[in-house]
Amino acid sequence: MRSIITAGAILLSAALTPATVLAFEMRFEAASEPVLSNPHDLKLNASQAYLLVSDLGNNRVAFLDPVSLAVVGSFGADHQSGTHDIDFDADGRLHVADTHNNRVTIYDLQGTAGTLVGELSERVRGPEGVLVGADGRVYVAGAWSHNVVVYRDGAVVGELEGLRSPHDLEWAPDGNIWLSDAGNDRMLLLSPELKILKEWSGPAFSFNGVRYQDVMPDGTVIAADKNSHQVKVISADGRLLLTLGTGKPGMGPGAFTTPEGVEIHGDLVWISDSGNNRIVRYRIIRD
Repeated sequence: MRSIITAGAILLSAALTPATVLAFEMRFEAASEPVLSNPHDLKLNASQAYLLVSDLGNNRVAFLDPVSLAVVGSFGADHQSGTHDIDFDADGRLHVADTHNNRVTIYDLQGTAGTLVGELSERVRGPEGVLVGADGRVYVAGAWSHNVVVYRDGAVVGELEGLRSPHDLEWAPDGNIWLSDAGNDRMLLLSPELKILKEWSGPAFSFNGVRYQDVMPDGTVIAADKNSHQVKVISADGRLLLTLGTGKPGMGPGAFTTPEGVEIHGDLVWISDSGNNRIVRYRIIRD
């Protein structure tokens, strides 16, 4: 039986106080040429040979060399519309939030080519976030339907309602899920069953359209806060460790224009500097 949870009914808020931790730094390393069009979320493949990017304005998945940040391939422009997010399942199949077509498309990959093998669309409109679990469950954030839907074997098995333009979903180290509820300027920690466990919001974070994020092994979250033109680093216990960006649109080291996507691998962080049509790479420096 499909379970339905309403966000407002079980919301748990946490009173958090911002803190500054000087031991955490992010150093600018490189930027791609501005050849993408409003890139959104991004993901390394299993071999780390490619950085896959949701190239929204070009309606495609673009493949970048993660070192040079050069585009080395793409697919999907003939049938996708408004590509927002990507994730891999345990078998290496790629799940893509094909937003304007109101579906998640599923592909087998051969190099930089993708063969469409399935789709998910029930009870979701304008999907902008997709997350696949090791058990095969697929979590989809419907930005236009204001919900998160869970699929197993193509069928809906769970739903969280009462959200407002939810976007990215990412695994926390403990197996729970971080969700950016963009329209409510907050981040929610969900159980795999979609129970709300924690909320980050308010002056401690000053989110303004928080969109996509990734999570470090120690639980630290790096989140792209689109409308503040900033990237925010938050410890697992809710301390604001670092804010990158001036708060105004910009371009160059430490500046962004409407950033969207984040991908972390080791001490490297790739960020979609979406308003500048490029990907930037930073290195984490910690004492």
